[in-house]
Amino acid sequence: MRLSFLFPIFAVALAVAAPASLQAAAPSKQLSVPSIRPTFSDSDRADLKRVSIYLNTLRTVQGRFTQVNNDGKTVQGQFYLKKPGRIRFEYDKPNPNLVVADGTTLAVQNGSLKTTDRYPITNSPLRLLLSDDMDLSLDPRVSAIKHEEGAILVTARENSGPSAGSITLTFADSGGTLELRQWDVVDAQAAHTTIVLTEMRPVADIPASLFIIQDLSPFKRNG
Repeated sequence: MRLSFLFPIFAVALAVAAPASLQAAAPSKQLSVPSIRPTFSDSDRADLKRVSIYLNTLRTVQGRFTQVNNDGKTVQGQFYLKKPGRIRFEYDKPNPNLVVADGTTLAVQNGSLKTTDRYPITNSPLRLLLSDDMDLSLDPRVSAIKHEEGAILVTARENSGPSAGSITLTFADSGGTLELRQWDVVDAQAAHTTIVLTEMRPVADIPASLFIIQDLSPFKRNG
């Protein structure tokens, strides 16, 4: 199983296979990414600050997600986010996959195969969502900010390593408030995966038990 993502954590075609946006890309065809960070205008930096403040307010939230894979196939499920560092993606049956981050480790589990693959959260773009106190205006990975009608799109890139590629976060922008709507991942092999969020809402708390990684393969551990 490979890990590429957000991250997003959080890209591989997934019918009943491993979650695309959370797998690692093979180091074959690397994307061409800029080595020098672009110069942002004062307005762009102000919007990156707005986005950062919004992401920092996402403490304990849950909702639904739809994953659109590179081949156009879709899967759905429930997600839970609890900062710092914890997220859970439960795929609807019959998909056997579960993705859990416990604060330091991201685990991709396949209930049918009884496998648990582990990766450092630092190797996943999900860290953009899981960080406790971020400032995207100072983050060297942020390569672009784009404005569309009613939306702000922020792109971050990795030049090398298992997370090589890009992730674009899309936020609905009413002028006064922001809301994370989706992220799009392009991995090192140019495979494209989209995660669309719905029914996202803050909750008072999420049980810590949802973020415990249970090893389904006791005779083998990756990571």
